[in-house]
Amino acid sequence: MIHSMTGYGKAIAELPNKKITIEIKSLNSKQFDLFTRIPTIYREKEIAMRNALSRQLERGKVDLAVNVEIIHKNVSSKIDHEVLIQYHQELKKLSDEMSVPEPQDWLSTLMRLPDVMRQEAEELSDEEWNAIESAIHEAINSVKAFRRQEGEMLANVLTEKIQNIRDLLAAVEPFEGERLEKIKNRIYEGLKSLKEMDYDKNRFEHEMIYYIEKLDINEEKVRLSHHLNYFLETLNDENSQGKKLGFIAQEIGREINTLGSKSNQSEMQRIVVQMKDELEQIKEQILNVL
Repeated sequence: MIHSMTGYGKAIAELPNKKITIEIKSLNSKQFDLFTRIPTIYREKEIAMRNALSRQLERGKVDLAVNVEIIHKNVSSKIDHEVLIQYHQELKKLSDEMSVPEPQDWLSTLMRLPDVMRQEAEELSDEEWNAIESAIHEAINSVKAFRRQEGEMLANVLTEKIQNIRDLLAAVEPFEGERLEKIKNRIYEGLKSLKEMDYDKNRFEHEMIYYIEKLDINEEKVRLSHHLNYFLETLNDENSQGKKLGFIAQEIGREINTLGSKSNQSEMQRIVVQMKDELEQIKEQILNVL
């Protein structure tokens, strides 16, 4: 059964001091295109995330978002004692040299100066990464389930459209004999109007047979029917078949176009136009097939 490229999945990783939410969205695309929105601390694992997503989702425009909600904030900023002492010494010396009174609240003054507070870089622990990795796989499975459900609906639509083309192909048959008879009569009437013109009747019959054979659409009908059957077989294949279905749709279109060029009959041409309309809707749906 086919899968859609449209999907959505969400998972949450709970840690003692934070809640991490993983969201994955996917839309149709010719290849795998990944867009990430993740905090800096997880950048070192971006390649691992990309590999997991590309391996499981195969194709599509994929958006990965990692959002972090801090529950209990740990103090990660510390006072740089050496910088603070150096500032104090320099300001005290400057105060003596310039005969400027020293501030009454040294600490308040010094704490406002640059680089007194040192921000400690947060490191990604194994425990946190394992929780995130597990949540990513959970979200991927949700996307795949969504894609499978959407694929079932796509398959129903495509099957209906293929059946519509098959019904239209059957509707062509009543007009075939009538079409050829009209063509023959038109040619005969044209010859009758040329009363003074003599022609070789045997030669005329050979040319008529050749012309009628060129207008015969039996081969196109057989090939079109075969392509319709092949399309349905491919639709039920377990592997990703979006591209293959696109190629089969091209072959279906080729046979429909040939039917139109050979029809020479208004009713048949109207049927061919309806076939083309159904095929265009099939092509639009195939763009979203994995």
